[in-house]
Amino acid sequence: QVQVVESGGGLVQAGGSLRLSCAASGSTFSFIVMGWHRQAPGKERELVAAITSGGSTNYADPVKGRFTISRDNAKNTVYLQMNSLKPEDTAVYYCYTRTGVAAYWGQGTQVTVSL
Repeated sequence: QVQVVESGGGLVQAGGSLRLSCAASGSTFSFIVMGWHRQAPGKERELVAAITSGGSTNYADPVKGRFTISRDNAKNTVYLQMNSLKPEDTAVYYCYTRTGVAAYWGQGTQVTVSL
């Protein structure tokens, strides 16, 4: 059974930083893509950033230059370093991963950015 476990959310003041971590386990297939989505109250879930096992990255425009995604393939773990946080970054952040046959989601971690 595949498990996706996030950690690292919390409350931070605007301009601050947080680092999210997500570990995936339990699949016999490789985790080809790992990444993060977020969902703010009253809004749809949106992509934040993603990274392939080969290291190719993709970022949503609002976070470019502020967030950095990375991964440790040996540990099937993905990280999201979030700098210069803004109140509009407040959301539940969901880790996701995709193998060749299925996609999996974590339960989400709350990130709250105060003024």
